[in-house]
Amino acid sequence: RRPPRSTLFPYSTLFRSAVLASFFGFGLLLAFTPCVFPMIPILSGIIVGHGHAISKGRAFGLSALYVLGMALTYTAAGVAAGLSGTLLSAALQNPWVLGSFAVVFVVLAFSMFGFYELQLPTALQSRLSDTANHQKGGSPGGVIVMGALSALIVGPCVAAPLAGALLYIAQTGNALLGGAALFTMALGMGAPLIVVGVLARSALPKPGPWMEGVKRAFGVMLLGVAIWLITPVVPGVVPMLAWAGLLLVSAVYLHALDPLPPHAGGWQRFWKGWGVIALLAGAALFIGALAGSRDPLQPLCNQRAQAAAAPVAETRFQRVASVEALDEILKTASRPVMLDFYADWCISCKEMERFTFADPAVARRLAGFQLVQADVTANSDADKALLKRFGLFGPPGIIFFDAAGTERKALRVIGFQDAERFGRVLDAALSVP
Repeated sequence: RRPPRSTLFPYSTLFRSAVLASFFGFGLLLAFTPCVFPMIPILSGIIVGHGHAISKGRAFGLSALYVLGMALTYTAAGVAAGLSGTLLSAALQNPWVLGSFAVVFVVLAFSMFGFYELQLPTALQSRLSDTANHQKGGSPGGVIVMGALSALIVGPCVAAPLAGALLYIAQTGNALLGGAALFTMALGMGAPLIVVGVLARSALPKPGPWMEGVKRAFGVMLLGVAIWLITPVVPGVVPMLAWAGLLLVSAVYLHALDPLPPHAGGWQRFWKGWGVIALLAGAALFIGALAGSRDPLQPLCNQRAQAAAAPVAETRFQRVASVEALDEILKTASRPVMLDFYADWCISCKEMERFTFADPAVARRLAGFQLVQADVTANSDADKALLKRFGLFGPPGIIFFDAAGTERKALRVIGFQDAERFGRVLDAALSVP
């Protein structure tokens, strides 16, 4: 049976738009890494093969077809990652799996810092290159095939960020979002290539040391994703110290501790300024972690009192562990029931606890409900049965029932909602249907 639409696409339009925009920006940055430049002579050869009299419109069309072939390859990878994420969503609940993914991101990040290179085996690269060279550049189909093959033979500068992107998409379990994200990333990579195809090679900035800076920026982002992955399954002090270390090391790479030469240029001063900011932020996080703070956004404010009051779910929710237990609660309910699906590894669940359930206005409304929570961290057979009962792949998910035990399906909440939006849902759930 096909799951409800809300479980297939559990993300808001704003979130999906932000993801797609971010992936387009990442693709644009990837276009300016050293190993993407081999695509330029391939595309230039296609354009030159049509003679000097080729129009800009024709050049644009051929360039767009080349980029389309490249985008289709990445889209297929994104869809596969999204589908695998959905099918393996239960496995991703395991801290060992999340930790392994984080290690992969660290390995990928170190390759971006130049400690080693990640690339396809030489023999496989040669075979792909030979296939690409035998394709005819004159036909639209041949141009698309060359673009697809070029996407496969891009070197180590793309291998690490692409692998990181696929792991992130596998986490979402959304095939449509995965395909769209990789498609837009490929369009970002291809945008400068289209400019090259239309305006000539002079349109591209000259290679230089700045390319290494782009690679290191990707390395920092990959390390940040690794920290984000392990945050739900490790003690709060670990992410605090990890973020502190990442900022301090970034500050060193930005020459925050190195003296500026007497006649330093504007860009040198600009990046050193950001390095000093990263240095101060990292020091604040490190000091805050040692002082007991567990909030990376407020490292110097001691949050112990707030943290002690944060676990709303443990003190106010009645735990339910099976479908039978839930049915019994619904039969005897004398007021509306709110069922919250929770897991220790679920970041959005913890955000709901800290920022939404703890809000005074929301707390007043929650007093009108019988609060029930299903903790599916263990992913036992009973947990799976509870999720299957409502067509959910996993948390976060909040289900509302009226006093008679009938679900208010139109009021389902999938994913994080801020206090204001969630308050409106609660008002609707408290009203007579």
